[in-house]
Amino acid sequence: MDEKTGELLTATVLAERVDWCIGLATSMVSLLLGEHWNATDVDTLNAGVDAGGRKLPSNAWMALRRLGWTVDAPAKVNDRIVRAAQEQAGRALRSVKWRADVVAGVLATWPAGPKKRTESEWEAVRAAIPGGEHLLSSVIRSRTRQIARFQQKNGRLPADLFEVEPAPRVARMLLLAACDGQQASIERSVTEPAKVLLRLQLPTRPDPQKYADWTWVECPITLPPTVPANAVTHLPTLRIVGGRVRADLAYTHPVPKAKRSGHTAALGVDWGLNTLLSAGAARLHDEGTITDLGAGAQFRASGVLAKQYRLRRLSERLHTKTDQYTRLADPALDGKNAVLAEEIRRVCERRSNLNDALAWSAARWAVDQAVAAGATAIYLEDLRSMEAGGMGRTQNTRMSQTVRGQIANRMRHLAAEVGIAVVTVPPANTSKHCPGCLTPLRHRKAPDRPTVSGWKWALCPNQECGWQGDRDQGAWRRIAARGLAHQTKTVVDKTNGTMVIREVLDKMEAKAVIAAAPKSSRNDRSKTDPTRPRSNRLTPRRREVPSPIRPCGPAGKRPEGHAPTDRTRLPRAAHRRQGVTTMSTPTTGHRPRGAALGAGFHLHAHVTPPRWAEPAPKFTVRMGSFS
Repeated sequence: MDEKTGELLTATVLAERVDWCIGLATSMVSLLLGEHWNATDVDTLNAGVDAGGRKLPSNAWMALRRLGWTVDAPAKVNDRIVRAAQEQAGRALRSVKWRADVVAGVLATWPAGPKKRTESEWEAVRAAIPGGEHLLSSVIRSRTRQIARFQQKNGRLPADLFEVEPAPRVARMLLLAACDGQQASIERSVTEPAKVLLRLQLPTRPDPQKYADWTWVECPITLPPTVPANAVTHLPTLRIVGGRVRADLAYTHPVPKAKRSGHTAALGVDWGLNTLLSAGAARLHDEGTITDLGAGAQFRASGVLAKQYRLRRLSERLHTKTDQYTRLADPALDGKNAVLAEEIRRVCERRSNLNDALAWSAARWAVDQAVAAGATAIYLEDLRSMEAGGMGRTQNTRMSQTVRGQIANRMRHLAAEVGIAVVTVPPANTSKHCPGCLTPLRHRKAPDRPTVSGWKWALCPNQECGWQGDRDQGAWRRIAARGLAHQTKTVVDKTNGTMVIREVLDKMEAKAVIAAAPKSSRNDRSKTDPTRPRSNRLTPRRREVPSPIRPCGPAGKRPEGHAPTDRTRLPRAAHRRQGVTTMSTPTTGHRPRGAALGAGFHLHAHVTPPRWAEPAPKFTVRMGSFS
């Protein structure tokens, strides 16, 4: 509602006025980035002090004003809109500093062979990059390829990052967090906790010429049920999505503090492809031994990944057609090219939404497993530096496009609300060594699935241990045991604030084994009990006493009743591994219900329920989420 006129604004009119305001801020952001996109200004901003030696404020817009980096507004705007533009530009200039340092370190130690560095060249480039000793190798390799392409195109090495990358495109959004009450305010309803009222000034025309062209607009917002009643809401970031206004609303509320160490129960999570997650809990006892709690569980998403694969192939075909139309440069094909561009956008949006749904579902499942087991920590493999290769074109692509990073980020968000720490551990040898004795495993086909391709079954050659099972089930045991044994080495990464265990120590790794359950010995065969058990005799399959004479039918009577005369054997299970409560098992592999009809997400993601060795303690869960 427009407060000045009392007019109720439709969603289209509101989106138009918000878009005018975003356009004014975006134009100023572009001017600031174009003027200060160089190494000197970025170093000055990230130095943290101004020309007089005073410390720069933490707010980006205040730091830019302290340095005198101003911008002229294209129209008559409130000073708070200039603040929002300076805040967005300052964040972009601060974030590029890390990339600039990486490129500078790679250029300073440019290798003789960019495709493959020697051991000494790796040590040199890590020493030249600030914090390079813990930097992922994939990041250095990707920057090396970027510089190599520039060298191949221009015949020389670039001077710095700013010569390789142009100024970034400006996202069309309005950061209300940089504004105060003179531009926007937000208040939560006292009587209705699910309602908040956002008040902000919006222009009445695309190019306002005076302050009278700005009016206050009231925008009621309904909060999702995931926002707690005691949460404090903050000014949102406004964007236009699909012709409607979307508010990215942040809120704060108290949660238990996650500990870096002192854990006695933890959940180990192993990454996979078709079996996206394999997880199970382990417990650290007072004497230092580690035991597993149950058989673990799995989160399988083969149907969802197959859908992603089909969408990727469709996107590739559409891009191929678009490139062909572009090469032909025929004006008559402009209409078809526009249709293909819109279809590509829709396919990309479907892929993004499917990845987002899969990431939230997998993260929610993993956190629920930790809560059910009473775990206070979740240990993950750090696979950020993994580059898929040597497994064929299709498999390499599937491995490269998994959503491990999104799952880990959402897992940290959900786990923080219940006070559970999410820690990444080094992935070396988690699937190679036995969880019970650290002996290198032998991998082969599963004994119950001899026709399935791959070597998923692991067998320990150590006769004293003799552990065997699915390699993913052994991997989560190794991850959980490694995390519990190295928990005193947990540190917080300064770049992203995540908890991580950076290295594996041999002394601690020797204790990172899962103690085997005690086995009953059959060597002592001394007689201590009666040979014949004290129980009633088994009922014979046919009565020894004839049944009463009947006009027809067999003379004897079986305990299970009269069987049909045309059946020569008793009924048996449809499958030899089928239990009493098991449904019929498909003979051609896993086929989710509704897969042939192209069913939705929830018919393609499957999980196994946890089976704990000990009853889990009672707990209270408090959840929250973004909106």
